Order: sequence, then structure tokens, then C-alpha cells
Amino acid sequence: MISSVYIHIPFCSNICTYCNFTKFFYDKSRVSSYLDALENEIIKRYQKEEIKTLYIGGGTPSSLQLEELQKLFQIIKKFKLASNCEFTIEVNPESLTEEKIKLFKENKVNRISMGVESTNPKFLKYLGREHDFQLVKEKIDLLKKYQFKNINVDLIYALENETIKDLEKDIDNLLSLDVPHISTYSLIIEEHTKLHILKAKNIDEDLDYEMYKLITKKLNSHGYKHYEISNFSKPFYESKHNLVYWNNDYYYGFGLSAASYIPNKRLLNTSSFRKYLNQEYIEEIEELRDNDILSYALILGFRKIDGINKKDFYDKYKVDILSLYNIKELIKEKKLINTTSHIKVSYDKIYVENDILINFVGE
Repeated sequence: MISSVYIHIPFCSNICTYCNFTKFFYDKSRVSSYLDALENEIIKRYQKEEIKTLYIGGGTPSSLQLEELQKLFQIIKKFKLASNCEFTIEVNPESLTEEKIKLFKENKVNRISMGVESTNPKFLKYLGREHDFQLVKEKIDLLKKYQFKNINVDLIYALENETIKDLEKDIDNLLSLDVPHISTYSLIIEEHTKLHILKAKNIDEDLDYEMYKLITKKLNSHGYKHYEISNFSKPFYESKHNLVYWNNDYYYGFGLSAASYIPNKRLLNTSSFRKYLNQEYIEEIEELRDNDILSYALILGFRKIDGINKKDFYDKYKVDILSLYNIKELIKEKKLINTTSHIKVSYDKIYVENDILINFVGE
């Protein structure tokens, strides 16, 4: 059963230096035609399932004008939303207004994910961000005024010339916001980004690791549970939508370059605006064999700090997880931990988790 939806809004008022997602500068004439195409895709593909998590990402969804957001919410009314649906929208501080917050509230949005990325003016400029920390504080306070309690903020660290002291100040600033969810990402310089063109450099791996340890120690000590490689939350504020991905559950992806996972298939939408408007939505289809499904389940599931529940895994796939790949060997090597109920990556190996996950690619 498919019970989650991701919607991609590719428009931005500003292009960040590190971003390699499908995005375009905001253009009013393109927004209307895009929303029409999005509505057509939803009508064509959505099978009337009850939706328990809905996530609007981008791009920058909050870069849309008020009337465009109203049109988007009208389209979303085509979904049959569960009464307790987790409904997230991504925002940037500079494009979030009180009128938009009111509109979110009226349309049952109950989770906000804000792109903060840094609180340091020098690094905000490096990342191509257009806000400052004072604006972040003002917009977080405004969200709280309208009773938004479930708020995430993003942090990017391991920036060129960043020090441990710089990072510690960022973390302290984010903690002062008193929000229940923080996502942290080590900067990866991707191709087709401004940073790549400018030949920006990654920091030393040892320093990156020290930064990771600082983040986990500091956030853990302030009551945030480290529940996935990059994510920390106060109790009961884990992202239900992102857990759908990590639990290898089914979801729809609508919009440019959105990914879907439906029974026995993974789909990837086109990133071509022209093709999308022409209703040529899906670019790639990966037909999944049983081994592919199990491989995805392990790679995604071991991203969670608690790992994979053995009983749930058996109930879902009718396979004993201990019989797969070289899991028993990895347990002997203490790279994986076998508890009464779960198998998980050893906490001291999380930073180099990709070296473990590579064991589960193909068979």
C-alpha cells in the first residue's frame, strides 16, 4: 500500500552554490504551467490511497507567490489525507511571510523544514544564501506564534576554511531556536554546482570526522536523539516521511526529477521542463527482483541508528536477515551489532557507514 507522497517544486528566488537538485530561477509564467502539469500527473498516477505523510520539497516551495501556493493547495486536495497525516513543506527564511504561514495553517500543513544551513555571515555568503541568523530567529518565532511546533532546521558543515569553533557556534545558535528536529549534512561538492565550477575544496577528512563527533555529542547532550545518520530529534519528533524512505516503504513522487517506489519498481521522473509539460513524466523505470528489494532494504534500513528490526524484516520479506549477504561476518567483525530485536551498525562505525553498506550492493 502506498501511503506517502513527495511533491517537487523546482523554483527558487536564488540558486545556492552547493545545490545540484533540479531547480530553476522563479519565473511566474513557468509556475502556472508547471502546476497544471503537476495536477495532470497526480490525476494520472494517484490511485486514491489514504496518505499518511506528504512532503513538499524543492527547490524552494516558499518562493511561490501566495496565489500560486493557493493553487498548489487546491491540487493537494485531490489526495485523501489521513486525519493524522504528517504534512511538511520546505521554506527559506527570506521567502517565508506571515501570510504564507497563515495559508499553511489553513491547509493543514503541520511540519516546517527550514533551510538555515549556517548562522555565520561568511559561510552564508559562501553557500549563496540570502538570509542572516536574525531573520531565521524572527521567522521561527513567527511560526511558533501560529502554533507550529514540529519544525526542522538544516545545517551544512565541513565547509572550506570552517573551524571546530565556527561549527560549535552554529550548533549553539541552532539550539537557541528551541526546535525539535535538526538535520546536519557534511558538504559534498557536486558536479554542476557553482562550488564545483569555482574549484572549491573539501576539508580534511580527519577534521570532518571531528566535526561529526562534535555534532553528535552536543545534540545528544541537549536531548536530541540521533536516529538516522544525518538526523536528530526530540522524542516523538522523528520525520515520519523520511522514515518511509529508510524503512523501504512505498511512496509516490510527483514533479520534476521526483522518485517513486511502488510495488516491484523504482521510478524516476524527467528533469526536463519541456518533457514534463508534455506529460512525459517518467524518465527511468527500474524493475526490481527480490534480491534488489532486499538490497535496498538493508542499505536504507542501516542508515537508522537503531538499525533494522529482525521480526519486522521477516514479516515483511519472509527472509531471515541473518541469512543475507555477509551479515554474520560483519557481526563477527563488530561492524554490525546483533541485539535481541535489531541488527544495527556499530555506533563507532556510523561515520564510515558507506564502507559497510557497500557490502549490500547487488549480489
